Amino acid sequence: MTPFKKSVLALTTAGVLLSGNAVAGDKVTVYGKVNATIQQDDTGESETNVKSNASRIGLKGSVKVSDGLTAIYKVEWQVDVADDEGDNFKARSQWVGLKGNFGSVMLGRNDSMLKLSQGKVDLFNDLNADIKHSFSGENRLDDTLTYISPKFSGFSVGATFVAQDNKKSADNNGTSLALMYGDAKLKKSSIYAAIALDTDVAGSDTTRVTVNGKLGDVKLGAMWNESEKSDGSSKGDGFLVNAAYTIDKTTLKLQYQDSDDKKEAESFSAGVDYKLAKNVKVFGFYTDISFEDGSDASHLGLGMQYKF
Repeated sequence: MTPFKKSVLALTTAGVLLSGNAVAGDKVTVYGKVNATIQQDDTGESETNVKSNASRIGLKGSVKVSDGLTAIYKVEWQVDVADDEGDNFKARSQWVGLKGNFGSVMLGRNDSMLKLSQGKVDLFNDLNADIKHSFSGENRLDDTLTYISPKFSGFSVGATFVAQDNKKSADNNGTSLALMYGDAKLKKSSIYAAIALDTDVAGSDTTRVTVNGKLGDVKLGAMWNESEKSDGSSKGDGFLVNAAYTIDKTTLKLQYQDSDDKKEAESFSAGVDYKLAKNVKVFGFYTDISFEDGSDASHLGLGMQYKF
C-alpha cells in the first residue's frame, strides 16, 4: 500500500468513527498534541532545523458492556508537522480492551510496562534530551497483551506479555512487569515511585527504578536504568536526576543524565516553559551532550505545544 493510501485510510477510519454511526452509548474522544520547535543543532556540523516532536492525533472511546464491565479502545498516530514526509502517519499505541473492578486488559500495540512506569519524570520528553536516546527499555511494541491492576493503598501492578511473533523478539516471548505507587501526574499524591523489570523484551533484560515527587512549587525526579542484551553480549546502565520550579505560569527545568547504555555520554539540559493557556505553552531549551570518545553535541531550541 502506498504512503498516500495509508494516510487516506487513517483519515477515513477517523471520519467513520466520528460520523455518528457508532453504537448507541459509545463515547468517542478525539485528542492530540502538536509540538514543534525551531532549533540550532550542532552535531559536528551546525544547522538550523524545524522539528515536529512526536506530534500526534488519536481516538479513544468506551462503551458499557454490562454492570462493572466496559469495552475500551485507543488508536493513535504520530504526525510530522514540520518535514516534507511522503507518509505523514506513523502508528503509536493502538489497542482494544476491557476495564472493570479487576483493572484493565489491553490487546494490540502498546508501551511496555517498563516504559509506562517512568510516569512524568522525564522533563525533556520528546526533545533531544529524551531518555530514549540514552536508556534501553523505551519500547512500544506490537503483539502485546497488557494488564494494569486497580490501586490498593496507593499501589498498583502491571504486566505486559510480548508474543514471540513481535519483530523485535528474536523468536522469544517477553515479559515486562512493574510495581507502582502514587499518582504519576503528582496531582493526587506528592510522590510517585516505580520499579520495573523486562525479560526478553526487544532482545534485552532491563531493570528500572523511578522516583518523582513534589515539595510545594518544586518537583524533583530521579531514575536508574540497567540493561543487558538477552544473549549477554553487552550491558550498560545510567541514571537521571532533575528538578523543576514553577512560578505562576513559568516553569524552570534542569536535568542531568549519565549513561553507558545506548550510548556512552553525559548530558545536561536547561529549559523554561511558559503557559499561554491551560493546554498551550511556549518553551525554550538547551541541551549539551559530552560523549565518552571526546566528541560533543548541542541543541538550542524554541517551540510551542498545543494539546487538544
